[in-house]
Amino acid sequence: MSAEATNPEAHPEARPELRRRGRTRLDLRRLGRAALLGPTSRDRLPDAIGHVAEAHRAHYPDADLSILRRAYLLAETSHRGQMRKSGEPYITHPLAVTLILAELGAETTTLTASLLHDTVEDTDVTLDQVRAEFGDEVCFIVDGVTKVEKIDYGAAAEPETFRKMLVATGNDVRVMSIKLADRLHNMRTLGVMRPEKQARIAKVTRDVLIPLAERLGVQALKTELEDLVFAILHPEEYESTRALIAAHAGERDPLPAIADSVRGVLREAGITAEVQVRPRHFVSVHRIARTRGELRGSDFGRILVLVGENADCYAVLGELHTCFTPVVSEFKDFIATPKFNLYQSLHTAVATPEGYVAEVIVRTRQMHRVAEAGVVALGNPYTTATPDAAATDPDEERVDPTRPGWLSRLLDWQQSAPDPDTFWTVLRAELAQDREITVFRADGGTLGLPAGASCIDAAYAQHGAAAHGCIGARVNGRLTSLSSPLSDGDTVQLLLAQDASSGPAAEWLDHARTPAARIAISSWLEAHPDRAMAPTSAARAPLSVVGARGGGGNAVADLPDATVRLAGCCTPVPPDAVAGFLVRGGAVTVHRIHCAAVAQMRAVGRTSVAVHWRATADCRVTLRAESFGRPHLLADLTEAIAREGVEVVSATVEPPVEQRVRHSYTLQLPDAAGLPALMRAMRDVPGVYDVSRV
Repeated sequence: MSAEATNPEAHPEARPELRRRGRTRLDLRRLGRAALLGPTSRDRLPDAIGHVAEAHRAHYPDADLSILRRAYLLAETSHRGQMRKSGEPYITHPLAVTLILAELGAETTTLTASLLHDTVEDTDVTLDQVRAEFGDEVCFIVDGVTKVEKIDYGAAAEPETFRKMLVATGNDVRVMSIKLADRLHNMRTLGVMRPEKQARIAKVTRDVLIPLAERLGVQALKTELEDLVFAILHPEEYESTRALIAAHAGERDPLPAIADSVRGVLREAGITAEVQVRPRHFVSVHRIARTRGELRGSDFGRILVLVGENADCYAVLGELHTCFTPVVSEFKDFIATPKFNLYQSLHTAVATPEGYVAEVIVRTRQMHRVAEAGVVALGNPYTTATPDAAATDPDEERVDPTRPGWLSRLLDWQQSAPDPDTFWTVLRAELAQDREITVFRADGGTLGLPAGASCIDAAYAQHGAAAHGCIGARVNGRLTSLSSPLSDGDTVQLLLAQDASSGPAAEWLDHARTPAARIAISSWLEAHPDRAMAPTSAARAPLSVVGARGGGGNAVADLPDATVRLAGCCTPVPPDAVAGFLVRGGAVTVHRIHCAAVAQMRAVGRTSVAVHWRATADCRVTLRAESFGRPHLLADLTEAIAREGVEVVSATVEPPVEQRVRHSYTLQLPDAAGLPALMRAMRDVPGVYDVSRV
């Protein structure tokens, strides 16, 4: 956090909040002098944080600013004499960070901690002093953003600092809010650093901080960080984009006229709305140029429509699509299905008679506040805690209503990555996942997973280390392999082996997408090198046991002396409706009437033969049992079948695959009515998880 300053005028075009609010740029040297001189009265707020007070009161008119005054005085006193590399007094840095958060709408506790966020790290102030003066919450946040000592961690100091911040963020998201604002001010003032150090800080910002800002929904910080990183890491492309925007500034912009048309349409429809033209930031223009090639005037910005209620959003959408030509492929409804970072809006695009295509975003004012400030806009997320919350063990993890699935996953897997290099590498890979899906568990719960996750990832997300024994899954009711990818909204039931010695196969790493799954699988394989090299299935032929009986059971064909066979594809039994067909050799094969083979037989011109069941109630059927591999399973299944008075005509046991075993039985039942009871008895055998007719 003690990043040194640079020229404060660097990249003024990359500061959207200043353009948006029309504020003049803060004179850091003047603030520095005010910081050194202090307030003129003990009862007045120090002049140096007047901007902070003004921005804070805009969001919280009744806020008590006395705690900010005390925090400022402690910060200014403790940092007195420290200077940034650009020559400003160091106090200007926490002031600037606090102003960024105040403009985003952060509440008083966050601003207090922001003013103090470098005191414990860079001065003689201790955490105990902060706790005694400002309470446990402020102390926790300040500790969360305080770097670990480089003298203790060496090269691992940076990854371990981020690990510490992320763990603290799991208990209080305001920790990361301050870190993001801190990095933004440091990036704004990075010009006096050596080029190689600028590049190193910019790369960490790109790989870690910008994805975190995206996930926490703080778009105002994310977009400016993107532009600042773009200018450092891609200076030539940055300059060409700057020239592109400058050239557009001298041309006629069609968006204001389109915005006026939208206002007129909504006014006539009686919809109260605020319509703005929002210029794209540099990185957005660069991406659009790469996608579309030559840009037109309407590509340099978007139209934003702000309304009061959710229903008004859809009313606006209806009017836009009625009065303009909609570009259907551009429509997205993030209100009905919000993004995983709290973002909600309707996105569409409309074509004008002049041939321009304008992108339009429709949202309520509250959605707009959350879209800009993300978790910062939530204020203090812990004020709605239950009255008993204060009585819980302070060492226990706090329940954070803002914690999304990605953060929970991150906090889980980081415990299994003690090595700093592994943590740092996997963290960047995790944050590179830019979409998330939600799948439903069989017990009614949900799992948040990155897009592209497989059943293996779901297994480790739900069961942790117990997922080593996972042998299969049902997705939307259908049995599938563990490597199967999941889609948003799928229902997944995971099947675990009862054998405690079961473990994952090395091939699982090819299908695992989440760090938690990959770390757990790799750790198990390292601990069991002999098992890691073992093949996943034996190259053995199926074991078959064949009885003495065969033929068509009690099916009779209306063809004298014809041999009757029950089809193995559908295994008909009384009282199934059946159809018979004459096949080679003069035999008649019998299928259930709805079997897919019936249509094929008719299509190839097979002769249809009338078939009926004998008056006797006995029948023949083929059942398939899916089970976990274990000793004596075949004997237990055969015993269960025998107890039902059923004769085994033939049995086939396939080699085990990933601890799963498939048994196929052709059975002669004395009475077809006993089939449901037989299937229940087979399912009751320990280790059997499914029995079905073939």
